[in-house]
Amino acid sequence: MGVKKNKDQLRSSCRSNHQRINCPGGLKFFILFVLFIASKNVIGQDLHFSQWFNSPLTTNPANTGFIPDADYRLGANYRNQWSSIMSTPFKTMSVWGDAQVFRDRIESGWLGLGGVILQDVAGSGSLRSTKVYGSVAYHQMIGLAHLLSAGFNVGWANKRVNVTDLKFPDQFDGKFFDNTLPTTVALDRGAVNYFDVQVGLNYAFFPTENLYVNGGISAHHLNRPRESFFTADPIGFDSRIAPRYTGFANASIKLNDMVIVNPMAYYSTQASASELVAGGNLQYNLSGDGEIQLLGGLYYRPGDAFIPMVGFSWKNVRMVFTYDATGSSLKQYNNSRGAFEFALVHHGFYDEYNGDRRQSLCPTF
Repeated sequence: MGVKKNKDQLRSSCRSNHQRINCPGGLKFFILFVLFIASKNVIGQDLHFSQWFNSPLTTNPANTGFIPDADYRLGANYRNQWSSIMSTPFKTMSVWGDAQVFRDRIESGWLGLGGVILQDVAGSGSLRSTKVYGSVAYHQMIGLAHLLSAGFNVGWANKRVNVTDLKFPDQFDGKFFDNTLPTTVALDRGAVNYFDVQVGLNYAFFPTENLYVNGGISAHHLNRPRESFFTADPIGFDSRIAPRYTGFANASIKLNDMVIVNPMAYYSTQASASELVAGGNLQYNLSGDGEIQLLGGLYYRPGDAFIPMVGFSWKNVRMVFTYDATGSSLKQYNNSRGAFEFALVHHGFYDEYNGDRRQSLCPTF
């Protein structure tokens, strides 16, 4: 599933339009949402990518400016979910960028600056989230084979809902969902804005030119912002976003001049929900200088999905596709077709001289 939607989305259990919806289809959609919300393996309220490794600033703010083989990078991510059971699927999109600065002014260290814009659209757009973050991180070499990083990001988030496009459970007349019927649901506002804070730590170890190991931990929503379309919480309900804690580990192992293996794992927990994604990929050199590479891999989210990956890298541009093949009980509803993602990442150097003198921390062909 990946992302748990809040109570307002649960109430809008059927697709939004101004026509009546036949009971079997509407009921099936409602059941899917109940299962979706009840899953133990989903992450509450946060935007989510299976390609967490290609969304570094949302994974850990200490990743800002942590670019082992370049001075700067720009990226975009797109996730499409539930297209097999919804005429208008969930979509999550982001654009981001970061860069290293003050490399020549700080002894054995540098500063990383970056930012990310994310948007999540539920179904026809009745529920829409937009988040904008700015990130800062500091990176310090320790000896010749160790790197320690610490970072934080702060940002603004907006979530809005178009109530006129929604249908609620009390608008079910026994056969159809009809949004022309009156409803007892009355939201106090159609949009909510809040301030958000994240922090993170990273560690990297590169003892030889053929081995690179990296791991990090981060904490999100430290200020516990309130996210609700009601001015006051119902009794027994806390609309503050629970802190989310994440950890990841990855490695790059150069087997020979043709193949690099990249095992990795990601874990996230928030309130009673948790997620684990583990797997790896191979980089295969298609050219003698390593500028053209073919990528392939497989990841697994226990209790939820298998995630095959294919990609292609040409010089300073990398394109990666993944597909979430549902392995949980929900596969009977979506025929194992969960979500697909696309990531595009560009990296480069400020000038040719800087690129020539920089030594990559990662294994290269």
